Amino acid sequence: MSTLKPLNPVPEELPAEPKTKKKRWGLVLGSVLVIGALGGGVFWGMNIPDPKESEEYLALSDTTTAVFAERDELSAELTELKSGLADREAELEQQGKDLDSRSATLDERDEELDGAEAAVLAREKAVGTVEAEQEANSVSDGIWTVGTDIKAGTYRAKEAVGSNCYWAVLKSGTNGDDIINNGIPGGGRPTVTVSKGQDFESVRCGTWVKQ
Repeated sequence: MSTLKPLNPVPEELPAEPKTKKKRWGLVLGSVLVIGALGGGVFWGMNIPDPKESEEYLALSDTTTAVFAERDELSAELTELKSGLADREAELEQQGKDLDSRSATLDERDEELDGAEAAVLAREKAVGTVEAEQEANSVSDGIWTVGTDIKAGTYRAKEAVGSNCYWAVLKSGTNGDDIINNGIPGGGRPTVTVSKGQDFESVRCGTWVKQ
């Protein structure tokens, strides 16, 4: 008859979980921290260049400065042009006023000239009328019958006569045989009065004009 082995007694408490995993995670975390620290040290220890000292930044800065300088120059030119334009506008306005004043003066002169021209025309007309009347009442050299050829009245030489001037008042119809009056003045502007029924003779005395 075989003898039965007794069963192992059940432990009152389960054995504790091995600490292998916790140690492994601790090692990993520590390694990360160490690597991070080392990396940070390396990062901060690097000599990183200043962006403001780069060629691109400096070129852009120079371009910006040139643009601003050009802008200021253009602004100054624009201000000068505006000032010149204002001066030119003021000058043109003054010239316009001067032209208006000259135009008004010319209009006044035109009116004066029109008045003077009208006066000259009136004088010419008057002179023409006088000359026409003188011509109608003028007597030249010849023998003229008063009342038929010339009007009765007093006649005067238009210009000074010469020494060879001769005039005579004759009775009409006598063919110069009945002399009423005559004269050889020898100079000056003699006058002669004739009446109807008489003849007037003038020799080398020029023109006689009825007064």
